[in-house]
Amino acid sequence: MDLHAAAKRCLDAADPAEKLRLTREAWQALLAGELTPDPHAPPPSPIGAPGRPARPRLVPARQVPQRGLGTPQGRAALVHAVAHIEFNAINLAWDAVYRFRGMPADYYRDWASCAHDEARHFAMLAERLAELDHVYGDFDAHNGLWEMAEKTAHHDTARMALVPRVLEARGLDVTPGIIERLTRVGDARTVAVLEVILREEVAHVAAGTRWFRWCCARDGIEPRETFIGLLRQYMGPGLRGPFNHEARRSAGFDAEEMDRLLELANG
Repeated sequence: MDLHAAAKRCLDAADPAEKLRLTREAWQALLAGELTPDPHAPPPSPIGAPGRPARPRLVPARQVPQRGLGTPQGRAALVHAVAHIEFNAINLAWDAVYRFRGMPADYYRDWASCAHDEARHFAMLAERLAELDHVYGDFDAHNGLWEMAEKTAHHDTARMALVPRVLEARGLDVTPGIIERLTRVGDARTVAVLEVILREEVAHVAAGTRWFRWCCARDGIEPRETFIGLLRQYMGPGLRGPFNHEARRSAGFDAEEMDRLLELANG
């Protein structure tokens, strides 16, 4: 069985339960040696919208309402926002498997493993949403993560630099503060879920670091300057701090990169 085709099936599945089922089956098949990349597989289709349900309604990021965490509705909105990120992250991981061909076996294993983790995270958040009397789709959401996937579909180096190491790494920066605020309002159930996600997302960002540097070595380019150049090209003034230095170091950022990130964010 072709791994690229299996990734495409996961990517195209619109129903969340079906996407989670296909993701679990593909990961298990990969572990069993039943899925391998077929070098003769058809080339990837041009990137478009991934499979997703009719709801949530996608709106510009500035139109997603900000709600306080002092009410059950506000906490449900937060859980929904994180669930939407994790749902997107399933698609991002499978697109990395489907779109970029001729990579080492460990590359495909890393991103299939990330897809499996993200699916589990989404399931945990969907369960927590249900406890708060909501389902995925009840709140508006934005499409920023997938928009960056579309912008970087042409080049694996840009994708590895900007999706896991910038957009997904933002979760490492903001989640500790969210956990602290939820702890103050006594929401131990959501805190427990976010602590699992934060711990495991470090490894996902680290996979981005590993394969970004592999791409740079393959192409004979210097990784630090390449990373900063891609940030300037794609993010412009949109990079924001503060940064979770400890988590980012664990995910492979070195001291010079962190200094440059601070310069860009403060500039």
